Amino acid sequence: MESLIALLIAAPLLGAAVLLTGGRRLDRLGHWLGTALAAVSFVLAVVLFFDLLGREAEHRTLHQHLFSWIPVGGFQADVAFQLDQLSMTFVLLITGVGTLIHLYSVGYMEHDERRRRFFGYLNLFLAAMLLLVLADNYLLLYVGWEGVGLASYLLIGFWQHKPSAATAAKKAFVVNRVGDVGLSIAIFLMFTTFGSFAFDTVLPNATTTSEATLTGIGLMLLLAACGKSAQVPLQSWLGDAMEGPTPVSALIHAATMVTAGVYLVTRSADVFNAAPDAQTVVITVGAVTLLFGAIVGCAKDDIKKALAGSTMSQIGYMMLAAGLGPLGYAFAIMHLVTHGFFKAGLFLGAGSVMHGMNDEVDMRRYGGLRKHMPITFVTFGLAYLAIIGFPYLSGFFSKDEIIYAGFAKGGGQGWLLGGVMLLGAALTAYYMTRIMLLTFFGEKRWQPDANGHEPHPHESPLSMTIPMMVLAVGSVAAGFFFNLGSSFEHWLEPVTGIAHGDSPVSHGMVSVAATGVMVLGVAGAWFQYGRQPVPVVAPTGSLLTRAARRDLLQDDFNHAVLVQPGNYLTRGLVYVDHKLVDGVVNGTAAAFGGLSGRLRRVQNGFARSYAVSMFGGAVLLVAATLLMRAV
Repeated sequence: MESLIALLIAAPLLGAAVLLTGGRRLDRLGHWLGTALAAVSFVLAVVLFFDLLGREAEHRTLHQHLFSWIPVGGFQADVAFQLDQLSMTFVLLITGVGTLIHLYSVGYMEHDERRRRFFGYLNLFLAAMLLLVLADNYLLLYVGWEGVGLASYLLIGFWQHKPSAATAAKKAFVVNRVGDVGLSIAIFLMFTTFGSFAFDTVLPNATTTSEATLTGIGLMLLLAACGKSAQVPLQSWLGDAMEGPTPVSALIHAATMVTAGVYLVTRSADVFNAAPDAQTVVITVGAVTLLFGAIVGCAKDDIKKALAGSTMSQIGYMMLAAGLGPLGYAFAIMHLVTHGFFKAGLFLGAGSVMHGMNDEVDMRRYGGLRKHMPITFVTFGLAYLAIIGFPYLSGFFSKDEIIYAGFAKGGGQGWLLGGVMLLGAALTAYYMTRIMLLTFFGEKRWQPDANGHEPHPHESPLSMTIPMMVLAVGSVAAGFFFNLGSSFEHWLEPVTGIAHGDSPVSHGMVSVAATGVMVLGVAGAWFQYGRQPVPVVAPTGSLLTRAARRDLLQDDFNHAVLVQPGNYLTRGLVYVDHKLVDGVVNGTAAAFGGLSGRLRRVQNGFARSYAVSMFGGAVLLVAATLLMRAV
């Protein structure tokens, strides 16, 4: 079975190579080829999953060594893969949800003349993410990490004829490069500390290293995670990334890119467990981001950007849980998987709405769409109920477990974390109910576009609605099965470990509190948007609302703190270069040029001038000789 691991990556990588180099002859069938190869990878994943289930827990780690990549003295880098319970979970999510998104894209991108290239990029995205989670060492993981960054750049900027899309792609690429510096430094520290960057060398020996070194490694890994998973302070790219086609948004938010940071922290559990200060920073980043994203999501009128704020917030929950160590690792991954179902369903539902509304994204121009798009309404509605934590749907189980783990942290910190997460749950219910009301309820508010064409909302084709229905089933049932007998927790236990802590509240109390704040959030949104007509143009709102519409001034902050000082520094260096460096160089050149110009005048071609010069020189030489003798 180990030989199948490489094929998981090879199938979509082959699709990317064929579709991107095969030329226009593949335009008619390229989308089906890309979808089929993604499905092949999923089938292989299912086969490997059942093989792991048939093994004893201690034998559920498979290795496959392909070749030595960089063997130079003591520096040994291999292309080798590791499949265990953690990577298997990600592989199933990536290939399963990824295949559904490929199928959805067949209909969504039907009229795009570059559809073949789009599917090539999708396949490349899947291959890079699979490499990331299957690598058995941090250096190979870094290759997948950069591959994901490249694929996201290509897909976010796919409609490059739009300046906003090209700018968003560059922004995502640059911000992620900042995080990638953290990962590269962490790898350097690992090699200098452990002499290796292989998981089976670094992680078991983490407890033998100084806490200061591990804290440094942990913080650099966190910086990398913040970039890929859009966590504070590297979150500014995620909202702009909605400029890409909607299937890209679903793939980034549900199955691939933003999950990479959570994987990195969880995979590096032994490092963080031995570095409590780094864990505290992870918790802080997660707590801040879950509120940050929720507040942004409450104010956005663009349906995709509202969902982007939601993703930022939900990943914040996962990062916070991962920062809790063995108390929360399993629940961070559990919420990641359930989130993969309902967030993919939400984004694909948003794409379905846009498909029926001439690509309109402003929810204030929707209204009453449940009558025109019943399948989209039901599937989107089930995903909505799952994300707000409606009892016994997927989000209810996974999010409640994270909240309980937060309380189990103990002391004042536990109460603080639990309170923050309950507040986040209330905000989630508010902004998601707002999205539902603005989109599917009330009177129609759509208007003719600039060309005078009025939208005629209609249900999407089967290639789009079937994936939405499958994801809706996962949104409803996945959490229940994961929680049944704590099966998901026990599945990951050999990799992540389990701890229960000493919570001052019971699971029942957490569920009651989470359901209560959910009801408050739903009621607040209904009172504001369900009982009165919704204006087509958003009112000015409070200072906080205006700031939230501008992503809580994150771009303004980056401009003031990073861009402007960088500009001033650059201008200063240019001034020094022009005035000092160039001044010295040009001044020296001018001095020698002037001197040579004057010396040239001596070379006039007249013998009498040369004779006088020789005579003058001789006189000076004799005078100097006599003077020296006299002295």
